[in-house]
Amino acid sequence: MYLPTPRGPLSSALVPVLRGPVPGDDDAAPALPVADALAASTDLLEDDDVQLALFCLYELHYRGFEDVDDRWEWEPGLLRARRRLEDAFEAELRERIKVPDAHGLDQAGVAETLFTMAAAETGPGLARYVGKKASEGQLKELLVQRSLYQLKEADPHTWAVPRLAGGPKAALVEIQADEYGGGDPERMHAALFAQTMRGLGLDDAYGRYIEELPAITLASLNAMSLFGLHRRLRGAVAGHLAAFEMTSSLPNRFYGNGFRRHGHGPETTLYFDEHVEADAVHEQIAGRDLAGGLARDEPELVPDILFGAAVCLALDDAVAEHIMSAWQAGRSSLRAG
Repeated sequence: MYLPTPRGPLSSALVPVLRGPVPGDDDAAPALPVADALAASTDLLEDDDVQLALFCLYELHYRGFEDVDDRWEWEPGLLRARRRLEDAFEAELRERIKVPDAHGLDQAGVAETLFTMAAAETGPGLARYVGKKASEGQLKELLVQRSLYQLKEADPHTWAVPRLAGGPKAALVEIQADEYGGGDPERMHAALFAQTMRGLGLDDAYGRYIEELPAITLASLNAMSLFGLHRRLRGAVAGHLAAFEMTSSLPNRFYGNGFRRHGHGPETTLYFDEHVEADAVHEQIAGRDLAGGLARDEPELVPDILFGAAVCLALDDAVAEHIMSAWQAGRSSLRAG
């Protein structure tokens, strides 16, 4: 992936900095208008400039950019800028997203609360629409919308592995091992998604469609990175993964049906079919052994476990609402790339 086209003053300042040389010990830190961008934003979750800048800073910790020196990953000036963006982003999430009361919840109570949250999720009906009505073009859009995460599927949650111990760590590793194909690179879920993209004539190169992804899609990705990259938020990443798995199995059945409805065969639908079965198992492990086990071992993390789950559900709904609103209005859900 190459650095994307800037979308405002902050990303316009960040992109040329990242293309330049990494400063030495005696050089000035890169000057980025973070405070101005935050002050000017009317909605951080829908702010293309802020979310793109935060995404670029996070991506330095994943696969990086072809046109960026890898040493930028730990440059102190960028880390300070990222922290200011993260603080504002996290504060916005905590203020806007309703979280169930965590008082008095034990291991079983946390698991049951997560299952209740997932069961209550109604959303805008994107999966059912895809299963029954979506056009071939809309199927392609769905894949593009999800490509930036699915082509590195599981990576944000994997950051939590060294931050956990005992039963929760074992549960997370069990889930992630399946996500990574159980040692078979061709069965990695990211590889299966790439196969689905190729089945619809899309480019499966990682980051190929970054220019077309709206701010709310980037915000959902950035929330995962925020939780995964901070040890203090290990409860949130556990809750996020639990909610993610609990709301995956049935929608993927609908998605697979939507692709079959347009004549796509097993190679193209394998990604969705694999998740119908795998996530039905993963939701139990994630809810009871990972999130519930973490609540047992570190009860002070219960509020963050529920927070992470609530963020997952709320942002998934927001992305789906964005897509459905566009489609119902007869337009694309993607930005003009």
